[in-house]
Amino acid sequence: MHPEKSTKLTRIAVIYDGNYFLHVSNYYNYSHERRSRISISGLHEFIRAQVAQEEETDFRLCQIVDAHYFRGRLNAHEASQRGNQLFYDRLFDDILMSEGVVTHYLPVKTFQGSRQEKGIDVWLALETFELTISKKFDVVVLITADGDYVPLIRKLNTLGTRLMVLSWDFEYYNDEGEKMVTRTSQDLLAEVSYPVAMHEMIDTRLRKNDPLIQNLFVKQSARVLIGNGAPVPAGNGFDSYSDSVDDDSDPSEFKISTIRSLKNGYGFINYPPNNLFFHYTSLNDIDFNELQVDDEVKFRIGKNAESKDIAIDVHLESN
Repeated sequence: MHPEKSTKLTRIAVIYDGNYFLHVSNYYNYSHERRSRISISGLHEFIRAQVAQEEETDFRLCQIVDAHYFRGRLNAHEASQRGNQLFYDRLFDDILMSEGVVTHYLPVKTFQGSRQEKGIDVWLALETFELTISKKFDVVVLITADGDYVPLIRKLNTLGTRLMVLSWDFEYYNDEGEKMVTRTSQDLLAEVSYPVAMHEMIDTRLRKNDPLIQNLFVKQSARVLIGNGAPVPAGNGFDSYSDSVDDDSDPSEFKISTIRSLKNGYGFINYPPNNLFFHYTSLNDIDFNELQVDDEVKFRIGKNAESKDIAIDVHLESN
């Protein structure tokens, strides 16, 4: 340890490219063997420890003094057409707020028939540069894979700020069964002081059971109560939305139907006059990834936060 750094506080800012962060979190929740989302509190603890190691200083002297999350978001009307999307957005906002993360949203725009984030990357860059000038961060941690942020990094380097980038490289299959690849820009990594290959740290045998690595993921077995008593995962994850329902049905009153469609962690069951939404946390004795369209399931009917009917306690009928 450098003697001159022994009592000096290292001020850390964490900047989230929100769309990228959710993409990574979805990968670990649906495609990776861990089957769990990234925990915000666990990630912040990991960042402090990693900065302490790189800066050769005490963990206690490495503090996250600012954190910002940038993402394009559907407007209220569009989100209301997507099942519980409004509720999920609000729940994740609560999680970010509980960890002191400031949110920045811009509406997602429709361009030539497809929805696109417009301007959020420019806002992230400008806000980060302005905050670093005014608050004089020692280390800025970027959670992104986008080489478009190279000019930002170069500008921050001129201020004497050290940059850390948390990067994930992985492969997965999309809804159509096509192989997709996520890679971090090498130009981005070449410009930063501390590149951190998160996928290697998480999967290496030597660190697989490291508490810092374990705490990067939401603890599936633990629940805490918030608000009106709706349970959400401890560790500030956001993957148990369907637990947040009012169950007004008779516990013994199961219905039987077939799965209409499946997507990333949720699906719909045929049940006239409307199809019933279900989330993977409502499944019993079956993994979401083992389900197929047209599978026969038995389930009970509960209500979500908006008092709409959804399927809960879902079993494969063969079980």
